[in-house]
Amino acid sequence: MNALISTNLALKKQRDFGRGKVRDVYNINDELLVLVASDRISAFDQVLPKPIPYKGQVLNQVASFFLDLTKDLVPNWKLNEPDPHVTIGYKCEAISVEFVVRGYLAGHSWRLYKEGERTICGEALPEGLRENDPLPTPILTPTTKAKNGHDIDISKDELIKQKILKKRDLEQLEHYSKLLFKAGSDHAETQNLILVDTKYEFGVKDQKIMLIDEIHTPDSSRYFYKDTYEEIQGKDQQQRQLSKEFVRKWLIENGFQGKDGEMVPDMTDDFIINVTERYIELYEQITGSKFIKRSYDNISEVIEQSVNSFIANYYDK
Repeated sequence: MNALISTNLALKKQRDFGRGKVRDVYNINDELLVLVASDRISAFDQVLPKPIPYKGQVLNQVASFFLDLTKDLVPNWKLNEPDPHVTIGYKCEAISVEFVVRGYLAGHSWRLYKEGERTICGEALPEGLRENDPLPTPILTPTTKAKNGHDIDISKDELIKQKILKKRDLEQLEHYSKLLFKAGSDHAETQNLILVDTKYEFGVKDQKIMLIDEIHTPDSSRYFYKDTYEEIQGKDQQQRQLSKEFVRKWLIENGFQGKDGEMVPDMTDDFIINVTERYIELYEQITGSKFIKRSYDNISEVIEQSVNSFIANYYDK
């Protein structure tokens, strides 16, 4: 099966290069970033051994869709999408906090609640909630990164106390995060979906806070189907959801959670095809548009040419 596993592009004015779990990142003239969404897939902070065809295209195009949709609400880094796998935008100084907004008690927040926690990141939760119940109002639960890459919950008070953020900046970031969550929730409702929780990342350019990275993608967000939510919740059953959670669930069922000594189960062709189909379903359900599969023929050369054309035009203007 064709897939974009990695890139090694020769780009105009390139300063340096970095490779994340999923994206290849090119620094152009210390002014622009070229983000190439590969077909690599990660879970439990590990890149799985086989790629998922079209996954990178889905992630890039969903993120691009929402960056365009919300650009008048919150300034963001995007300048151009020259290829289905690529977004180019401003290079910002990243803020070292992920801003997680939760509208429902699901995932990490439910696991803490089930263990008896009633305060998450300084936000008090009422008694008597069940898994996947709506919260009284969306809450902000920021995280920072540990040295080993895992997320660590932190309260807004601690962000200020530890001098990670200034009070006025934190207030602006919280406002932006909840504004984006409201916009994402409103759009999801038009698509028969519920935006359950999501994360946002921000950076600073010319002393201005901007939204960076991806937004409202299945890798960074959790969605429930709206039309069956009440019925399923009433029966206290697991919600139908659109997210990468189905991959994590398959790994857990096959004895892998990223712990020492565990081996990633064999990713059969049937499993990979199924994951591809799920990601395409995610794209079409979230955006409301038909997914058009790009050609993988000479994909690196095609990407390189498209990106270099944009860079040349950008600096010739």
